[in-house]
Amino acid sequence: MYRKILVALENSRADDTLVPHIAQLAQQLGSELLLVHVADGFAARNYEQLHLAESDEMRADRAYLEGVAERLRGGGLRVTTQLALGNPPTEILKTALAQQCDLIAMTSHGHKLIGDIFLGSTIERVRHNTTVPILVVRAGTGSAAPFAKP
Repeated sequence: MYRKILVALENSRADDTLVPHIAQLAQQLGSELLLVHVADGFAARNYEQLHLAESDEMRADRAYLEGVAERLRGGGLRVTTQLALGNPPTEILKTALAQQCDLIAMTSHGHKLIGDIFLGSTIERVRHNTTVPILVVRAGTGSAAPFAKP
């Protein structure tokens, strides 16, 4: 059913909830996982236009993606990674389309209206601009010791 799942990682504790859910789903369905993190700091957003060097943030994000991928591969899953640069909703949508993903997995932090107005909602922007199904896991709704950040 889901051959390729885009897993939008934040490089935060929220990933500790999402990754085990997706790992189990991929195991059951034989799905390939594409781990994506969107670096959105100044250097990432202006990397191409200003011909900037890769920032410490970008290097740390790439290392984080590879670390999570290695742990998942150790569990027998097929995993690739992609560090995207720029606006998270835009990059998630572009990547899902370009990589022909048939499910997007993300975490929700449970913001209410005011929080979404001030913090924005990547999920809302993604869901309003895609036809790809989205699996949303509420951050903090499970334990994931093997995937926790060091």
